[in-house]
Amino acid sequence: MTQARTHVSAEPELAIRVRGLRKSFGDVVALDGVDLDVPPGTVLGLLGPNGAGKTTAVRVMATLLRPDAGEISVAGLDVVREAAAVRERIGLAGQYAAIDENLTGLENLVMVGRLYGASRAAATARGHELLQRFDLVDAAGRPAKTYSGGMRRRLDLAAALVAKPPVLFLDEPTTGLDPRSRLDLWTTIEELVGEGRTVLLTTQYLDEADRLADTIAVIDHGRVIAQGTPDELKDRVGGERLEVRLSSAGQAADAVRALAAISDEPPHCEGDTVTVGVRRRNGMIVEAVRRLDDAGVGVDDIALRRPTLDDVFLSLTGHAAESTDDGDEQKERT
Repeated sequence: MTQARTHVSAEPELAIRVRGLRKSFGDVVALDGVDLDVPPGTVLGLLGPNGAGKTTAVRVMATLLRPDAGEISVAGLDVVREAAAVRERIGLAGQYAAIDENLTGLENLVMVGRLYGASRAAATARGHELLQRFDLVDAAGRPAKTYSGGMRRRLDLAAALVAKPPVLFLDEPTTGLDPRSRLDLWTTIEELVGEGRTVLLTTQYLDEADRLADTIAVIDHGRVIAQGTPDELKDRVGGERLEVRLSSAGQAADAVRALAAISDEPPHCEGDTVTVGVRRRNGMIVEAVRRLDDAGVGVDDIALRRPTLDDVFLSLTGHAAESTDDGDEQKERT
């Protein structure tokens, strides 16, 4: 009698798979048991405060740092045992464009192509193709040091795509860009994902994560403290938020006391704006205005809105997201 064979469905292949990632720098624990899953053709947004471990995680996954512990695979390859093969399958671009400023745009791309082993003719053809795609044709013969910030960032991303990698690591790629350049880069990222590429994006711009990310992982003190789609994370925060802009920031303490009774959580105050999580929607604005009026607090504007990723970040980390500056992740880079 033939014994029936039990079929066990294999785990779907992931573009990026991280289990138990740990990394320390001396006494500083940068990553403390991080798990991440990124399916092919999707965007994972990695959020966290300055020094939370985002850049260290990217550097490990991109084979630039060796992990202390954990299992990490990218494009089905182990980042420690098969590091050279991983580097052939990934592209990396960050907030500091990794280009030679003394070379022209085309020369930068040809150099990268040659480093990947392409012939000069093939590397030049690929360079022209990418310059066309990133609207840099007119600047192809100019030294990169003459490029604007947005142009340098586009050239850096083009360089990351020379070898047509299936997986891209974008480490805060829009930091310091003007709004127009940010929107242009967002559109480019969406097009790349539409072509089937997988993107791991670190950012502190929550509107960026909300627009681009299929899933989000929030990392703090080296640990992933929440994961889910943007909507799932917003639902964790709760219901509607009542946002009150005061006539005077000096009355913020009075406003917080007046509104505390209509919320299950302490109101949050930032400058002249007080935000309150409310238990119900109907009649909340009227009740809030009455309470504030009784307390003698002047109001310039009041509105109900759905939770945002800013609310999620505040709820999870205890503070609002910070603007990135040149010191971001400094403790991780040292």
